[in-house]
Amino acid sequence: MTCLARLFAALAVLALSVQPVAAQSILRDAETEALLEDMADPLVAAAGLRPEDVDIVLVNDSSINAFVAGGQVVYIHSGLINAADTANEVQGVIAHELGHITGGHIIRSSEGIGEATNITLLSMLLGVGAALAGAGDAAIGLIMAGQRAALGKFLAFSRVQESAADAAGVEYLSKAGISGRGSLSFFKKLQNQEFRYGFSQDDDAAFTRTHPLSGDRIARLREEYIRDAAWEAPDDPVLQARFERIKAKLYGYQAEPARTLRAYPEYLTSVPARYARAYAYHKDARIELALAEADALLAMAPDDPYFLELKGQVLLESGKPEEALPALRQASELTGSHPLIASMFGHALIATEDQANHEEAERVLRAAVARDRYNPFAWYQLGVVYAARGDMARARLASAEQQVIRRQYALALRSAQAAEAALPEGSPDWLRAQDIGLQARAELERLRERR
Repeated sequence: MTCLARLFAALAVLALSVQPVAAQSILRDAETEALLEDMADPLVAAAGLRPEDVDIVLVNDSSINAFVAGGQVVYIHSGLINAADTANEVQGVIAHELGHITGGHIIRSSEGIGEATNITLLSMLLGVGAALAGAGDAAIGLIMAGQRAALGKFLAFSRVQESAADAAGVEYLSKAGISGRGSLSFFKKLQNQEFRYGFSQDDDAAFTRTHPLSGDRIARLREEYIRDAAWEAPDDPVLQARFERIKAKLYGYQAEPARTLRAYPEYLTSVPARYARAYAYHKDARIELALAEADALLAMAPDDPYFLELKGQVLLESGKPEEALPALRQASELTGSHPLIASMFGHALIATEDQANHEEAERVLRAAVARDRYNPFAWYQLGVVYAARGDMARARLASAEQQVIRRQYALALRSAQAAEAALPEGSPDWLRAQDIGLQARAELERLRERR
Protein backbone atom coordinates (compact mmCIF):
# COMPACT_ATOMS: atom_id res chain seq x y z
CA MET A 1 0.00 0.00 0.00
CA THR A 2 1.44 3.40 -0.94
CA CYS A 3 1.99 6.03 1.73
CA LEU A 4 -0.82 8.14 0.30
CA ALA A 5 -3.19 5.15 0.27
CA ARG A 6 -2.29 4.37 3.88
CA LEU A 7 -2.98 7.99 4.77
CA PHE A 8 -6.45 7.90 3.30
CA ALA A 9 -7.15 4.54 4.95
CA ALA A 10 -6.30 6.14 8.30
CA LEU A 11 -8.50 9.13 7.49
CA ALA A 12 -11.36 6.80 6.58
CA VAL A 13 -11.12 5.03 9.95
CA LEU A 14 -11.12 8.36 11.79
CA ALA A 15 -14.10 9.58 9.77
CA LEU A 16 -16.29 6.63 10.68
CA SER A 17 -19.16 7.72 12.86
CA VAL A 18 -19.36 6.11 16.26
CA GLN A 19 -22.45 3.94 16.15
CA PRO A 20 -24.70 3.86 19.19
CA VAL A 21 -24.34 0.78 21.35
CA ALA A 22 -27.01 -1.76 20.46
CA ALA A 23 -29.92 -1.61 22.82
CA GLN A 24 -29.63 -4.28 25.49
CA SER A 25 -32.63 -6.14 26.78
CA ILE A 26 -34.15 -4.92 30.01
CA LEU A 27 -35.22 -7.37 32.71
CA ARG A 28 -38.47 -6.36 34.34
CA ASP A 29 -39.79 -7.98 37.49
CA ALA A 30 -42.07 -6.42 40.08
CA GLU A 31 -40.24 -7.82 43.11
CA THR A 32 -36.79 -6.89 41.78
CA GLU A 33 -37.84 -3.37 40.91
CA ALA A 34 -39.37 -2.88 44.36
CA LEU A 35 -36.13 -4.02 46.02
CA LEU A 36 -33.87 -1.83 43.87
CA GLU A 37 -36.13 1.15 44.54
CA ASP A 38 -36.02 0.58 48.32
CA MET A 39 -32.23 0.17 48.19
CA ALA A 40 -31.77 3.35 46.17
CA ASP A 41 -34.33 5.73 47.70
CA PRO A 42 -32.30 6.84 50.76
CA LEU A 43 -29.26 7.41 48.52
CA VAL A 44 -31.29 9.33 45.96
CA ALA A 45 -32.63 11.58 48.72
CA ALA A 46 -29.08 12.04 50.08
CA ALA A 47 -28.01 13.12 46.59
CA GLY A 48 -30.64 15.87 46.62
CA LEU A 49 -32.78 14.17 43.98
CA ARG A 50 -36.40 13.11 44.14
CA PRO A 51 -36.85 9.33 44.39
CA GLU A 52 -39.81 9.43 42.00
CA ASP A 53 -37.58 11.00 39.33
CA VAL A 54 -34.81 8.38 39.46
CA ASP A 55 -35.13 4.91 37.91
CA ILE A 56 -32.96 1.88 38.61
CA VAL A 57 -33.08 -0.39 35.57
CA LEU A 58 -31.83 -3.98 35.41
CA VAL A 59 -30.01 -4.90 32.17
CA ASN A 60 -29.83 -8.50 30.96
CA ASP A 61 -26.05 -8.73 30.76
CA SER A 62 -23.77 -11.17 32.58
CA SER A 63 -20.85 -8.73 32.86
CA ILE A 64 -20.17 -6.91 36.14
CA ASN A 65 -21.11 -3.35 35.30
CA ALA A 66 -23.37 -0.40 36.02
CA PHE A 67 -23.66 2.88 34.18
CA VAL A 68 -25.68 6.01 33.51
CA ALA A 69 -26.48 7.09 29.98
CA GLY A 70 -28.36 10.36 30.25
CA GLY A 71 -31.31 11.39 32.36
CA GLN A 72 -31.77 10.21 35.92
CA VAL A 73 -31.50 6.49 35.23
CA VAL A 74 -29.01 4.04 36.74
CA TYR A 75 -28.53 0.86 34.71
CA ILE A 76 -27.31 -2.22 36.60
CA HIS A 77 -26.21 -5.39 34.81
CA SER A 78 -27.65 -8.67 36.04
CA GLY A 79 -24.05 -9.91 36.29
CA LEU A 80 -23.39 -7.32 38.98
CA ILE A 81 -26.27 -8.63 41.08
CA ASN A 82 -24.92 -12.15 40.66
CA ALA A 83 -21.41 -11.05 41.69
CA ALA A 84 -22.53 -9.10 44.77
CA ASP A 85 -22.84 -10.85 48.12
CA THR A 86 -24.83 -8.18 49.93
CA ALA A 87 -27.41 -5.49 49.30
CA ASN A 88 -24.90 -3.07 50.81
CA GLU A 89 -22.43 -3.79 47.99
CA VAL A 90 -25.05 -2.89 45.39
CA GLN A 91 -25.91 0.26 47.32
CA GLY A 92 -22.26 1.29 47.06
CA VAL A 93 -22.48 0.93 43.29
CA ILE A 94 -25.74 2.90 43.14
CA ALA A 95 -24.21 5.71 45.23
CA HIS A 96 -21.30 5.94 42.78
CA GLU A 97 -23.60 6.04 39.73
CA LEU A 98 -25.71 8.76 41.37
CA GLY A 99 -22.47 10.73 41.61
CA HIS A 100 -22.26 10.61 37.82
CA ILE A 101 -25.84 11.92 37.57
CA THR A 102 -25.43 14.80 40.02
CA GLY A 103 -22.05 15.65 38.46
CA GLY A 104 -23.64 15.91 35.03
CA HIS A 105 -20.94 13.62 33.70
CA ILE A 106 -22.87 12.34 30.70
CA ILE A 107 -23.54 15.90 29.56
CA ARG A 108 -19.99 17.04 30.36
CA SER A 109 -18.43 14.06 28.56
CA SER A 110 -18.83 16.14 25.40
CA GLU A 111 -16.13 18.42 26.83
CA GLY A 112 -13.65 15.55 27.00
CA ILE A 113 -14.68 14.30 23.56
CA GLY A 114 -14.38 17.84 22.19
CA GLU A 115 -10.84 18.31 23.50
CA ALA A 116 -9.80 14.91 22.14
CA THR A 117 -11.42 15.68 18.78
CA ASN A 118 -9.54 18.97 18.51
CA ILE A 119 -6.23 17.13 18.98
CA THR A 120 -7.23 14.52 16.39
CA LEU A 121 -8.32 17.12 13.84
CA LEU A 122 -5.09 19.10 14.28
CA SER A 123 -2.98 15.98 13.74
CA MET A 124 -5.06 15.13 10.66
CA LEU A 125 -4.48 18.59 9.17
CA LEU A 126 -0.74 18.36 9.83
CA GLY A 127 -0.74 14.86 8.34
CA VAL A 128 -2.56 15.97 5.21
CA GLY A 129 -0.06 18.84 4.82
CA ALA A 130 2.85 16.42 5.15
CA ALA A 131 1.28 14.05 2.62
CA LEU A 132 0.75 16.81 0.09
CA ALA A 133 4.41 17.72 0.53
CA GLY A 134 5.32 14.14 -0.35
CA ALA A 135 6.15 12.93 3.16
CA GLY A 136 3.60 10.12 3.41
CA ASP A 137 5.32 8.21 6.23
CA ALA A 138 5.57 11.38 8.30
CA ALA A 139 1.87 12.01 7.64
CA ILE A 140 0.90 8.59 9.02
CA GLY A 141 3.13 9.18 12.06
CA LEU A 142 1.53 12.54 12.78
CA ILE A 143 -1.98 11.14 12.56
CA MET A 144 -1.22 8.11 14.75
CA ALA A 145 0.52 10.31 17.33
CA GLY A 146 -2.53 12.57 17.33
CA GLN A 147 -4.80 9.59 17.90
CA ARG A 148 -2.72 8.45 20.89
CA ALA A 149 -2.69 11.96 22.37
CA ALA A 150 -6.45 12.33 21.86
CA LEU A 151 -7.13 8.96 23.49
CA GLY A 152 -4.90 9.84 26.43
CA LYS A 153 -6.69 13.15 26.87
CA PHE A 154 -10.11 11.52 26.90
CA LEU A 155 -9.03 8.71 29.26
CA ALA A 156 -7.62 11.26 31.71
CA PHE A 157 -10.92 13.17 31.56
CA SER A 158 -12.83 9.92 32.24
CA ARG A 159 -10.65 9.04 35.25
CA VAL A 160 -11.31 12.48 36.77
CA GLN A 161 -15.04 11.90 36.42
CA GLU A 162 -14.78 8.46 38.04
CA SER A 163 -12.86 9.89 41.00
CA ALA A 164 -15.49 12.62 41.40
CA ALA A 165 -18.25 9.98 41.37
CA ASP A 166 -16.35 7.98 44.00
CA ALA A 167 -16.22 11.04 46.27
CA ALA A 168 -19.92 11.75 45.73
CA GLY A 169 -20.76 8.13 46.54
CA VAL A 170 -18.94 8.44 49.87
CA GLU A 171 -20.99 11.55 50.67
CA TYR A 172 -24.34 9.99 49.75
CA LEU A 173 -23.73 6.79 51.72
CA SER A 174 -22.74 8.88 54.74
CA LYS A 175 -25.80 11.13 54.54
CA ALA A 176 -28.05 8.09 54.21
CA GLY A 177 -26.44 6.44 57.26
CA ILE A 178 -25.30 3.47 55.14
CA SER A 179 -21.90 1.91 55.70
CA GLY A 180 -19.22 2.03 53.01
CA ARG A 181 -18.12 -1.53 53.84
CA GLY A 182 -20.06 -2.87 50.88
CA SER A 183 -18.54 -0.33 48.53
CA LEU A 184 -15.02 -1.37 49.56
CA SER A 185 -15.75 -5.08 49.34
CA PHE A 186 -17.15 -4.65 45.84
CA PHE A 187 -14.07 -2.69 44.72
CA LYS A 188 -12.00 -5.62 46.03
CA LYS A 189 -14.06 -7.95 43.83
CA LEU A 190 -13.25 -5.73 40.83
CA GLN A 191 -9.57 -5.77 41.79
CA ASN A 192 -9.62 -9.58 41.95
CA GLN A 193 -11.17 -9.62 38.47
CA GLU A 194 -8.35 -7.42 37.22
CA PHE A 195 -5.74 -9.76 38.72
CA ARG A 196 -7.51 -12.81 37.30
CA TYR A 197 -7.54 -11.44 33.77
CA GLY A 198 -4.02 -10.08 33.93
CA PHE A 199 -4.72 -6.35 33.90
CA SER A 200 -1.58 -4.51 34.94
CA GLN A 201 -1.73 -2.55 38.19
CA ASP A 202 1.39 -0.44 37.64
CA ASP A 203 1.39 3.34 37.25
CA ASP A 204 2.05 3.22 33.49
CA ALA A 205 -1.06 1.09 32.96
CA ALA A 206 -3.17 3.61 34.85
CA PHE A 207 -2.85 6.07 31.96
CA THR A 208 -4.51 3.64 29.53
CA ARG A 209 -7.65 3.14 31.64
CA THR A 210 -11.03 4.84 31.81
CA HIS A 211 -11.15 4.24 35.59
CA PRO A 212 -8.53 4.74 38.32
CA LEU A 213 -6.74 1.57 39.45
CA SER A 214 -8.94 -0.40 41.86
CA GLY A 215 -6.11 -0.63 44.39
CA ASP A 216 -5.74 3.16 44.44
CA ARG A 217 -9.49 3.60 44.82
CA ILE A 218 -9.65 1.13 47.70
CA ALA A 219 -6.78 2.83 49.55
CA ARG A 220 -8.27 6.30 49.12
CA LEU A 221 -11.86 5.37 49.89
CA ARG A 222 -11.05 3.21 52.89
CA GLU A 223 -9.61 6.22 54.72
CA GLU A 224 -12.77 8.19 54.05
CA TYR A 225 -15.18 5.40 54.93
CA ILE A 226 -13.62 4.36 58.23
CA ARG A 227 -13.76 7.98 59.46
CA ASP A 228 -17.48 8.12 58.75
CA ALA A 229 -20.00 7.63 61.56
CA ALA A 230 -21.90 5.11 59.41
CA TRP A 231 -18.89 2.79 59.01
CA GLU A 232 -20.04 0.47 61.80
CA ALA A 233 -23.72 0.69 60.90
CA PRO A 234 -25.11 -2.86 60.56
CA ASP A 235 -26.55 -4.06 57.29
CA ASP A 236 -30.33 -4.00 57.10
CA PRO A 237 -31.30 -7.68 57.68
CA VAL A 238 -34.67 -7.33 55.92
CA LEU A 239 -33.06 -5.73 52.88
CA GLN A 240 -30.39 -8.43 52.85
CA ALA A 241 -32.97 -11.22 53.01
CA ARG A 242 -34.85 -9.67 50.10
CA PHE A 243 -31.60 -9.31 48.16
CA GLU A 244 -30.77 -12.99 48.63
CA ARG A 245 -34.23 -13.89 47.30
CA ILE A 246 -33.79 -11.71 44.24
CA LYS A 247 -30.28 -12.96 43.54
CA ALA A 248 -31.49 -16.57 43.61
CA LYS A 249 -34.57 -15.76 41.56
CA LEU A 250 -32.46 -14.03 38.92
CA TYR A 251 -29.98 -16.89 38.82
CA GLY A 252 -32.74 -19.46 38.42
CA TYR A 253 -34.29 -17.40 35.63
CA GLN A 254 -31.05 -16.86 33.69
CA ALA A 255 -28.78 -19.85 34.29
CA GLU A 256 -29.06 -23.26 32.68
CA PRO A 257 -31.27 -25.46 34.88
CA ALA A 258 -28.44 -27.92 35.57
CA ARG A 259 -26.21 -25.12 36.85
CA THR A 260 -28.99 -23.76 39.06
CA LEU A 261 -29.64 -27.19 40.57
CA ARG A 262 -25.94 -27.60 41.32
CA ALA A 263 -25.83 -24.19 42.99
CA TYR A 264 -29.09 -24.79 44.89
CA PRO A 265 -29.35 -28.57 45.49
CA GLU A 266 -32.59 -30.13 46.67
CA TYR A 267 -31.48 -30.56 50.29
CA LEU A 268 -31.47 -26.74 50.68
CA THR A 269 -34.91 -25.62 51.85
CA SER A 270 -34.35 -21.88 52.27
CA VAL A 271 -36.49 -19.35 50.41
CA PRO A 272 -33.70 -18.42 47.96
CA ALA A 273 -32.98 -22.08 47.17
CA ARG A 274 -36.62 -22.92 46.52
CA TYR A 275 -37.04 -19.76 44.45
CA ALA A 276 -34.07 -20.63 42.23
CA ARG A 277 -35.14 -24.26 41.80
CA ALA A 278 -38.71 -23.27 40.91
CA TYR A 279 -37.45 -21.28 37.94
CA ALA A 280 -34.95 -24.00 36.98
CA TYR A 281 -37.64 -26.67 36.95
CA HIS A 282 -40.00 -24.38 35.05
CA LYS A 283 -37.35 -23.71 32.39
CA ASP A 284 -36.75 -27.46 32.14
CA ALA A 285 -40.51 -28.11 31.67
CA ARG A 286 -40.65 -30.09 34.93
CA ILE A 287 -43.88 -28.40 35.86
CA GLU A 288 -44.90 -30.56 38.81
CA LEU A 289 -41.56 -29.95 40.51
CA ALA A 290 -41.79 -26.22 39.81
CA LEU A 291 -45.27 -26.10 41.33
CA ALA A 292 -44.10 -28.11 44.34
CA GLU A 293 -41.42 -25.48 45.03
CA ALA A 294 -43.96 -22.67 44.59
CA ASP A 295 -46.38 -24.38 46.97
CA ALA A 296 -43.59 -24.89 49.53
CA LEU A 297 -42.86 -21.15 49.38
CA LEU A 298 -46.55 -20.34 49.80
CA ALA A 299 -46.71 -22.67 52.80
CA MET A 300 -44.10 -20.38 54.42
CA ALA A 301 -45.88 -17.17 53.42
CA PRO A 302 -49.41 -17.68 52.00
CA ASP A 303 -49.94 -13.99 51.28
CA ASP A 304 -46.61 -13.22 49.64
CA PRO A 305 -47.65 -11.68 46.31
CA TYR A 306 -44.44 -12.69 44.56
CA PHE A 307 -44.80 -16.35 45.51
CA LEU A 308 -48.37 -16.17 44.20
CA GLU A 309 -47.09 -14.53 41.02
CA LEU A 310 -44.57 -17.37 40.62
CA LYS A 311 -47.24 -20.04 40.92
CA GLY A 312 -49.52 -18.19 38.50
CA GLN A 313 -46.67 -17.75 36.02
CA VAL A 314 -45.77 -21.44 36.07
CA LEU A 315 -49.40 -22.46 35.51
CA LEU A 316 -50.01 -19.85 32.80
CA GLU A 317 -46.84 -20.64 30.85
CA SER A 318 -47.50 -24.37 31.06
CA GLY A 319 -50.85 -23.97 29.33
CA LYS A 320 -53.14 -23.80 32.38
CA PRO A 321 -54.41 -20.21 32.37
CA GLU A 322 -57.69 -21.02 34.12
CA GLU A 323 -55.81 -22.55 37.07
CA ALA A 324 -53.45 -19.54 37.14
CA LEU A 325 -56.24 -17.00 37.66
CA PRO A 326 -56.74 -17.30 41.46
CA ALA A 327 -53.04 -16.88 42.27
CA LEU A 328 -52.55 -14.02 39.82
CA ARG A 329 -55.73 -12.25 40.90
CA GLN A 330 -54.62 -12.40 44.54
CA ALA A 331 -51.08 -11.26 43.66
CA SER A 332 -52.49 -8.32 41.72
CA GLU A 333 -54.76 -7.34 44.61
CA LEU A 334 -51.98 -7.61 47.21
CA THR A 335 -49.68 -5.34 45.18
CA GLY A 336 -52.35 -2.76 44.40
CA SER A 337 -52.47 -3.89 40.77
CA HIS A 338 -48.73 -3.60 40.11
CA PRO A 339 -48.48 -3.04 36.34
CA LEU A 340 -46.23 -6.04 35.65
CA ILE A 341 -48.30 -8.46 37.72
CA ALA A 342 -51.56 -7.01 36.40
CA SER A 343 -50.25 -7.49 32.85
CA MET A 344 -49.67 -11.18 33.51
CA PHE A 345 -53.10 -11.46 35.12
CA GLY A 346 -54.69 -9.78 32.10
CA HIS A 347 -52.81 -12.14 29.80
CA ALA A 348 -54.12 -15.14 31.76
CA LEU A 349 -57.69 -13.86 31.50
CA ILE A 350 -57.34 -13.57 27.71
CA ALA A 351 -55.55 -16.93 27.42
CA THR A 352 -58.59 -18.72 28.88
CA GLU A 353 -60.28 -17.93 25.53
CA ASP A 354 -63.44 -17.21 27.48
CA GLN A 355 -65.08 -14.03 26.17
CA ALA A 356 -66.66 -13.55 29.60
CA ASN A 357 -63.20 -12.73 30.97
CA HIS A 358 -62.49 -9.95 28.47
CA GLU A 359 -64.25 -7.21 30.41
CA GLU A 360 -62.12 -7.89 33.49
CA ALA A 361 -59.01 -8.21 31.31
CA GLU A 362 -59.66 -4.78 29.77
CA ARG A 363 -60.14 -3.21 33.19
CA VAL A 364 -56.96 -4.81 34.58
CA LEU A 365 -54.84 -3.92 31.56
CA ARG A 366 -56.08 -0.34 31.33
CA ALA A 367 -55.14 0.12 34.99
CA ALA A 368 -51.70 -1.35 34.22
CA VAL A 369 -50.90 1.00 31.34
CA ALA A 370 -52.29 3.97 33.27
CA ARG A 371 -49.56 3.38 35.88
CA ASP A 372 -46.85 2.31 33.44
CA ARG A 373 -47.21 3.50 29.85
CA TYR A 374 -43.85 1.91 28.95
CA ASN A 375 -45.16 -1.64 29.13
CA PRO A 376 -45.39 -2.98 25.56
CA PHE A 377 -46.69 -6.37 26.65
CA ALA A 378 -49.67 -4.80 28.42
CA TRP A 379 -50.43 -2.66 25.36
CA TYR A 380 -50.26 -5.73 23.14
CA GLN A 381 -52.69 -7.65 25.35
CA LEU A 382 -55.02 -4.66 25.50
CA GLY A 383 -54.97 -4.57 21.69
CA VAL A 384 -55.99 -8.23 21.65
CA VAL A 385 -59.01 -7.44 23.83
CA TYR A 386 -60.07 -4.52 21.61
CA ALA A 387 -59.65 -6.58 18.43
CA ALA A 388 -61.71 -9.46 19.86
CA ARG A 389 -64.45 -6.95 20.65
CA GLY A 390 -64.30 -5.51 17.12
CA ASP A 391 -62.96 -2.12 18.29
CA MET A 392 -60.23 -1.93 15.64
CA ALA A 393 -59.58 1.79 16.13
CA ARG A 394 -58.46 1.28 19.73
CA ALA A 395 -56.72 -1.98 18.81
CA ARG A 396 -54.59 -0.01 16.33
CA LEU A 397 -53.96 2.68 18.94
CA ALA A 398 -52.76 0.02 21.39
CA SER A 399 -50.51 -1.36 18.64
CA ALA A 400 -49.10 2.13 18.06
CA GLU A 401 -48.37 2.47 21.78
CA GLN A 402 -46.37 -0.74 21.99
CA GLN A 403 -44.63 -0.16 18.63
CA VAL A 404 -43.35 3.29 19.58
CA ILE A 405 -42.01 1.86 22.86
CA ARG A 406 -40.16 -0.81 20.85
CA ARG A 407 -38.82 1.93 18.52
CA GLN A 408 -40.67 0.46 15.55
CA TYR A 409 -41.39 3.96 14.35
CA ALA A 410 -42.58 3.21 10.81
CA LEU A 411 -45.11 0.68 12.13
CA ALA A 412 -46.12 3.02 14.94
CA LEU A 413 -46.77 5.84 12.46
CA ARG A 414 -49.01 3.63 10.28
CA SER A 415 -50.93 2.29 13.29
CA ALA A 416 -51.37 5.78 14.76
CA GLN A 417 -52.62 7.17 11.45
CA ALA A 418 -55.12 4.31 11.07
CA ALA A 419 -56.34 4.84 14.64
CA GLU A 420 -56.64 8.61 14.21
CA ALA A 421 -58.72 8.18 11.06
CA ALA A 422 -61.21 5.90 12.85
CA LEU A 423 -61.47 7.52 16.29
CA PRO A 424 -63.92 10.33 17.20
CA GLU A 425 -62.20 13.62 16.36
CA GLY A 426 -61.10 15.53 19.45
CA SER A 427 -61.47 12.55 21.80
CA PRO A 428 -58.60 11.72 24.22
CA ASP A 429 -57.72 8.61 22.21
CA TRP A 430 -57.75 10.62 18.95
CA LEU A 431 -55.37 13.17 20.49
CA ARG A 432 -53.12 10.38 21.74
CA ALA A 433 -52.99 8.86 18.24
CA GLN A 434 -51.92 12.27 16.93
CA ASP A 435 -49.19 12.52 19.58
CA ILE A 436 -47.80 9.09 18.73
CA GLY A 437 -47.86 9.92 15.04
CA LEU A 438 -45.92 13.14 15.62
CA GLN A 439 -43.40 11.35 17.83
CA ALA A 440 -42.88 8.53 15.34
CA ARG A 441 -42.52 10.96 12.44
CA ALA A 442 -39.96 13.03 14.34
CA GLU A 443 -37.92 9.94 15.23
CA LEU A 444 -37.97 8.72 11.64
CA GLU A 445 -36.78 12.13 10.45
CA ARG A 446 -34.00 12.14 13.05
CA LEU A 447 -32.85 8.70 11.93
CA ARG A 448 -32.82 9.82 8.28
CA GLU A 449 -30.65 12.82 9.17
CA ARG A 450 -28.09 10.55 10.84
CA ARG A 451 -27.54 8.55 7.64
